[in-house]
Amino acid sequence: MNPLTKVKLINELNEREVQLGVAEKVSWHSEYKHSAWIFVGGLPYELTEGDIICVFSQYGEIVNINLVRDKKTGKSKGFCFLCYEDQRSTVLAVDNFNGIKIKGRTIRVDHVSNYRAPQESEDVDDVTRELQEKGCGVKTPPSSPPEVSEDEDAKLTKKHKKDKK
Repeated sequence: MNPLTKVKLINELNEREVQLGVAEKVSWHSEYKHSAWIFVGGLPYELTEGDIICVFSQYGEIVNINLVRDKKTGKSKGFCFLCYEDQRSTVLAVDNFNGIKIKGRTIRVDHVSNYRAPQESEDVDDVTRELQEKGCGVKTPPSSPPEVSEDEDAKLTKKHKKDKK
């Protein structure tokens, strides 16, 4: 399927969900709730990792990026994989960046359900190696505040009263 057709289909799906008032739990995005990775395709070849991070960090903290490059020349192939610290950022990125133009090129942004990091090379630093081992992202906090026991609540109330005096 043509990449621009995929852009159009994702945008139509998002628009239809908004019109129908689909809940977050049954949205098509919920299928990817276990992954904080996104795919970005159609990028201008001259963009660097830093350029991509600058654009995509407006919807969350990026903890890993894999800009795919040609092994011989080192030039970008025009697509990358990004990992956000929080999975909710992937929904924002897919909904808001899919179909936009960067330097005259329409980019495609989509979820990645099971990203596999590239084979480890010798020049990988410790931080990247650790991220590859344990994975990254999916630190979605609970939607309700953490429950506080009555004892802790009483201590907090007493401390708050002391602070006021």
